[in-house]
Amino acid sequence: MDLLLLGLAVVLTLFGLAMIASVSVFESYQITSRLTQQGLMQGPSNSFYLLRSFIHVVFGLSIMLITSLIPYHFWERHARTIFIGTLVLLLACLIPGLSAGWGTSSSWLRLGPLSLQPSEFFKLSFIFYLAVWLQKREQLIGTFQEGFLPFATLLVVSTFIIAIEPDLGTFLILSGIATIMFFIAGGNIFHLFLGGGLAGVLGLPIILQKQYIRDRFIAFFNSQSPQISETIGFQIKQALIAIGSGGAFGVGYGKSVQKFGYLPEVQADMIFSAMSEELGFLRLLIVISMFSVLIYRGFRVAQNAPDRFGFLVATGITSWIAVQSIINILVNSGLFPITGLTMPFLSYGGSSLIALLTGVGILLNISKHSTESAVSIRRDRKKTSGPFRRAFS
Repeated sequence: MDLLLLGLAVVLTLFGLAMIASVSVFESYQITSRLTQQGLMQGPSNSFYLLRSFIHVVFGLSIMLITSLIPYHFWERHARTIFIGTLVLLLACLIPGLSAGWGTSSSWLRLGPLSLQPSEFFKLSFIFYLAVWLQKREQLIGTFQEGFLPFATLLVVSTFIIAIEPDLGTFLILSGIATIMFFIAGGNIFHLFLGGGLAGVLGLPIILQKQYIRDRFIAFFNSQSPQISETIGFQIKQALIAIGSGGAFGVGYGKSVQKFGYLPEVQADMIFSAMSEELGFLRLLIVISMFSVLIYRGFRVAQNAPDRFGFLVATGITSWIAVQSIINILVNSGLFPITGLTMPFLSYGGSSLIALLTGVGILLNISKHSTESAVSIRRDRKKTSGPFRRAFS
């Protein structure tokens, strides 16, 4: 097992719990005060999000342990069933009465006292299904008619429900994962550019039907306007203030000012900005370095996977972590429109954390099954299958 990958995932998860303990105190007090007024709690608390996150962490690490012990070919055998199951859950989010809205999104399901975000688990099931699909079409991926067109159709069908919810962040993550996996499997880069253009033309108009998403793009392109920065651009303005206030060494752990009601979603989407304020640029580099090493180790697991399915699944899971981390950092830095994506391992969000740790467990299992002879056989096959298949050799 790749113990460095395991250690980094655990350390980042526990570090995220520590940051939530720091930045969520004000929001915890506010929400528990409202619950107290409704007679649902005995009194306000500063640890509402911390206690829930602790449960998420315990459950997520337990799932990671379990999936690290399950032979990864289990997911290959059941890929279609899992994929269809998560699609049904996504459809259920569109049914009034089952859907549980949060903020501007309606991509949650209410399960008694609990809530579930199916799109987080759909990312993982999509990776399984796409890996099986790409494996079966190994010799046809580079062609337009037998490779790219079926791939584009699968991607459109898979992301259509996400687009009509709409969930811009998940739409971008799924598109990024699919693009990387398709290219690494031997896809034609020209076809990918063509597909990206078509996705923008067809997908963005559907997503932009919602006013709040249009507002995010307006705020991004007009961030310097005083009128915009005080209304629809307020969140990103406060995020930049938080990052700038941190300087080189930060204001100190627990001493963030922006967490006191100034920065919306400070414990979730915008935790990177609050971290920047408390830790500063130099300490934040340590966190980013841990993410970089984890992603590198994930691609090493893909490189050394004993077979093509393991290679593709490890590539997909690692690409998921990499793309989501990069987009979240860009959003917090004002370099990309707000998407509603969490920072992997660090942000508050049970579905996101559990799905990610499930994926890490599968990565660990793939690393356990890697042997020098198996890798040698797979590389010999790649050498006879075309130049793109040697991407990780």
